[in-house]
Amino acid sequence: MRHRKSFNHLGRTSAHRKAMLSNIACSLIMHKRIETTTAKAKALKKYIEPLITRSKDDSTHSRRVAFRYLRDKEAVTELFREVSAKVADRPGGYTRIIRLGNRLGDNADMCMMELVDFNENLLAEKAAAKKSASRRRRGGSKKKVEETGDVEIAVAEEEVAEEATEGTEAIAEELATEEAVAEEAVVEEPEGPAPEEESKEEEPTKDDDKKES
Repeated sequence: MRHRKSFNHLGRTSAHRKAMLSNIACSLIMHKRIETTTAKAKALKKYIEPLITRSKDDSTHSRRVAFRYLRDKEAVTELFREVSAKVADRPGGYTRIIRLGNRLGDNADMCMMELVDFNENLLAEKAAAKKSASRRRRGGSKKKVEETGDVEIAVAEEEVAEEATEGTEAIAEELATEEAVAEEAVVEEPEGPAPEEESKEEEPTKDDDKKES
């Protein structure tokens, strides 16, 4: 009975299954991307990710454990030299499975399995998104609204001050012109008596004629 046994036998014996997973794991490490069935990719994910985690500790014991599973010196060297440097900051999830549809011959569910940190296109897109994206705190919008309100108030105050200064300048100019006109009028007025008054004094009055008669 196979109670509580959740792994996939993949239709093979234990020795055949281990040899196949070792071969696929070496291909993934060397080429960084392979095409296989979805069932084999899921089984390979459980097989290779613990080895990638172990490669972060570059010791003799870790290399011997990896070689016991992979049985390929070149793959072990690539794992500890190239792959471990790329995944040093990643806590897990080193592989990605992308569905490709069904195979024409036997209609098997196919997929592409790749190492996450070796997809240059996605890494470039993420870098561009990080540059363009701006991180904001929760209160950032309120602060911005307050800042814009303060700016608007300051601008309105400046406009009112400018209008007031312009008004005072115009009033001062009007007063100056009025004072200049008044001074000119005072200068042009004659100092002697008015001509009408002289004519009145020269004309003889009726009382004077009576006295003479």
